Amino acid sequence: MGLANGVHHLAVCTADIKKQIEFFSDVLGMELVALYWMHGVQGAWHGFLRLNDHSSVAFVQTPDVAKIERTIGSTHSGSPAMPVAGGAMQHVAFNVDSLAELLALRDRIRSRGITIFGPLDHGFCQSIYFAGPEDLCLEISTSARGIDARAWIDPEVVALAGISPDELARYKRPAAFESRNGGVAQPAFDPSKPWQRGYPEAMYRHLIETPDEEVTRRMSETTPPVKVD
Repeated sequence: MGLANGVHHLAVCTADIKKQIEFFSDVLGMELVALYWMHGVQGAWHGFLRLNDHSSVAFVQTPDVAKIERTIGSTHSGSPAMPVAGGAMQHVAFNVDSLAELLALRDRIRSRGITIFGPLDHGFCQSIYFAGPEDLCLEISTSARGIDARAWIDPEVVALAGISPDELARYKRPAAFESRNGGVAQPAFDPSKPWQRGYPEAMYRHLIETPDEEVTRRMSETTPPVKVD
């Protein structure tokens, strides 16, 4: 209870939301399920393409995105083997349930004129690799079984990463936490810990110091853009 159990949506910035929707709907067969003015963000559009009832790929377009230069090795990796700035998405892999479905999707992608390579067998999954608009680095994967940590946590890499035996044990078995039904108080702002630095600091402090109920009341928007009978 109280643990994340999947990706609800992956949000990607775009300077051309129509091009991304065209690619993900035509090349990958994802259904467009939402396209509207992004809540609380002036001038932004938000689009969602369905993976399943609980998971989507989302795109955000604002007028400023087109002014930001894409740079391979900095803002974008350009391949599943290349670096990118810390905290940025290096690549994303979407799931299919079998090798047959992987090959079927490879056929669909190639039929749209998109080059793709694989599958590569990584032991715990098999993957195919290709690119999307605006230098997105994409992968489709399938796993016949889950990852066995005993076989896939390399002691050499553990040591190079500076992870002690006690830390490794903790990472493999995170501490349990008993839910307090949303009752844990907001901690004091500490700029040495992660915070959303796209906000001015004063604005962010005000936001996190506002009671949760007020944030929910003031910032929520539940009305769809189109009335459905």
